[in-house]
Amino acid sequence: MSAANDSARVLPFRQTSTESDATLVAAAREKKRWAQEALFRRHSRMAIGLAHRLAPEEDARDIAHDAFLNAFTRITQLRNADSFSTWLGGIVVFEVRRRLRRRRLLSRLGFGHATDDEVEVRASADAPPETRAEIQDLYRGLNALSTEERLCLVLYRVEGLELTEVASALDLSLATVKRRISAADQKLQEVRHG
Repeated sequence: MSAANDSARVLPFRQTSTESDATLVAAAREKKRWAQEALFRRHSRMAIGLAHRLAPEEDARDIAHDAFLNAFTRITQLRNADSFSTWLGGIVVFEVRRRLRRRRLLSRLGFGHATDDEVEVRASADAPPETRAEIQDLYRGLNALSTEERLCLVLYRVEGLELTEVASALDLSLATVKRRISAADQKLQEVRHG
């Protein structure tokens, strides 16, 4: 087999169900593609779910993909190889924050914004009118929040993190997290009742 054909050969996926994250991270640090693929298969569902809950109007798969690329590029910076999932979650949060800020900036500059038609797509056509109205109100409320308020609220209320974990994930003080969640709750109430 020629060298060109050898490099183009597809290697079978290596079974890694019994290997720990630490073992996979060590191999990924050595640029072993099978280990990167195993980490992706093991943690992609978590990353996509987190991205979707933090920014449902964005493409969650795209965010997760970018987070994995970032993680594999910076994998040597991971201190505790057993905490890959937590570390990846932080990268997803960073990517969501970056995208939401960019989208808000583009919107302020007049380069597009979420429309009611986009919000309308989120509710099933079979859903009762009251449910569709509630979903529209929720998304309008989320769009009224600042990026930081939204991230704090979703990590706390949806992901179920403790306040101290939210503060750590976003590199904020506990008092700041509490203020942002309170402000987000108040804005959501105003949208729902206002």
